[in-house]
Amino acid sequence: MSTPSTPATDPYPRPNRILIIGGGPAGLTTLHNLTTLGSFDRVELVERRDNIGGVWYLDPPDQSHGPAHRHRWPSPAYKGMIGNVLPTNLSFHSLSFPQLPDPHQPFPTLSETHEYLLAFAAPYLSSGAIRLNTEVLHVEEQKEGWKVVLRDVVRNEVREERWDAVVGAVGWYDNPVWPDTPGLDVLRERGVARHAKMWRGPEGYEEKRVLVIANANSSNDIAAQLAPIAQSPIYQSIRRPAFPGFPSLPDERIEMVSPVQEYIFHDSSGKVEVKLSDGRSLPDIDYVVLGTGYKVFPDFIHILNTESQLNPLITPTTYPNRIPHLHNLILYAHNPTLAFTGAPMAFTPFTIFDLQATWLALCWTRTNPIMYPKTTEGRLKYDEDRIRTVEEWRSRIENPSALMVYNVLGMGEEDYASMLRAEVVAVRPELGEVLPVWSEESRKARDRMFVAKLDALRWARDERGEGKASG
Repeated sequence: MSTPSTPATDPYPRPNRILIIGGGPAGLTTLHNLTTLGSFDRVELVERRDNIGGVWYLDPPDQSHGPAHRHRWPSPAYKGMIGNVLPTNLSFHSLSFPQLPDPHQPFPTLSETHEYLLAFAAPYLSSGAIRLNTEVLHVEEQKEGWKVVLRDVVRNEVREERWDAVVGAVGWYDNPVWPDTPGLDVLRERGVARHAKMWRGPEGYEEKRVLVIANANSSNDIAAQLAPIAQSPIYQSIRRPAFPGFPSLPDERIEMVSPVQEYIFHDSSGKVEVKLSDGRSLPDIDYVVLGTGYKVFPDFIHILNTESQLNPLITPTTYPNRIPHLHNLILYAHNPTLAFTGAPMAFTPFTIFDLQATWLALCWTRTNPIMYPKTTEGRLKYDEDRIRTVEEWRSRIENPSALMVYNVLGMGEEDYASMLRAEVVAVRPELGEVLPVWSEESRKARDRMFVAKLDALRWARDERGEGKASG
């Protein structure tokens, strides 16, 4: 990719008109914080689906008589999904999550979380600050401001708008990650390899032989749902024991196996032979379901290079995979009128998104703003340091986890949040009374959350006969 340009403008831009892309949790809290903490003429949010909520908005199952546009961007959630984050960490600082009705199940369901987000978004939906059914096709950096090309997905009408600043809050879930395992492409073509993004429950897998790939939350949940339905055992291919943050219950119907070395599809039977790295072979597999995660990839954003030509902000060759050149994982170093919230994966996503949005609002506001590094080189330093730190982490560990990457805060979450919080409170001391505190104690509380999830899973299994894992 060619070198981005650095506009010869005020290093501390004060935009008047700001567009937020994406109506999930990150976008909603960004809209709220920019509106309430900043001093801007116009702040709007566009969402391409017909409701807010992002991953937490599950389309109704029968869309056969509804608008066709609903089919285009399905959530990776599924009916009956229960989260793995406690309400304390699903609360924005301006609205607490309501008390849940069942003390034995302290983790909110999909519908409970969506209802919370609907309540949070209600004033902005009624005021018109949120535009639904509006897809962003292109975002293009200009000499001054940003050109945004949008499409009304109901009327199929395209128009252009100009904005002083743009916030990308589009998350991860458009871009499922498929491993490059030999033979997997053939399985995808035959329709027998399916990503967890499209999981809608175990129906249709009755008496099928199924292999589930990976052992994070989605894979564990899928294996647990398949266990009473599909042919035993359900095979679950893993590279290492599960991280404590992905709790699941042991099940004699689920057999852990080594990583996959190769898939062989047999046209005569329509079955799959799976060769494992330990030399074992699994014959006659009907379906492979992959919970191999997602990647952040906002390739619809284009930036100017030094020759004033537009280039994608991110490409498949961007290394490491990330939104490049972000100061504090938020502010684009070459042009601080472009920002992102929700880019890093976090254990406590809503509170991290809320803190990022608070920090951003106070960077762009005119009244007593946060003063980030003045030069492009200074703003690039965070990105450079993080790349180096992650590479050092990975070099010290044999077979490092796929979660030990640039885009995952991991065990550095408390340090990252504490840094942002300190910068916020330095200019707005009153926010110290309402923002969470990230500390060693909060780290311990997070670890206790994983134990609480296991307790909730045991209770569901023993008292209700349910085997739902985390969503």
